[in-house]
Amino acid sequence: MKAGLLITGNGALIYLTTHNNFMDDELKEKIRAKGIEKFIAYEVPLNLAEERYGRHFEIVATDLGGSNDLRILDYEGSRAFRMFSFSELGETVVEEGEALKPYGVAKAGGTS
Repeated sequence: MKAGLLITGNGALIYLTTHNNFMDDELKEKIRAKGIEKFIAYEVPLNLAEERYGRHFEIVATDLGGSNDLRILDYEGSRAFRMFSFSELGETVVEEGEALKPYGVAKAGGTS
């Protein structure tokens, strides 16, 4: 099991997953399928997530199914963001998405 902090334009959330990595390509696809194209993800040490969320962690972890499953541990963005300091977090993944284009900016050779 792995844990991660996902920061999106709508806020932050903490998740648990049975994927081999806290953010692999299949997990990125699941996140994109939810309409989230741009995000920053940090690996959360599992022992810290368990310590900070206590019984709630146990309940969510028990709900995880077989391989490559995903469950949200904390939907409350401000709490999820404050729960861990950046110095406690592990690896970082930054994802821009493929379909992003600033508003009002024309593509080369065309109009917006």
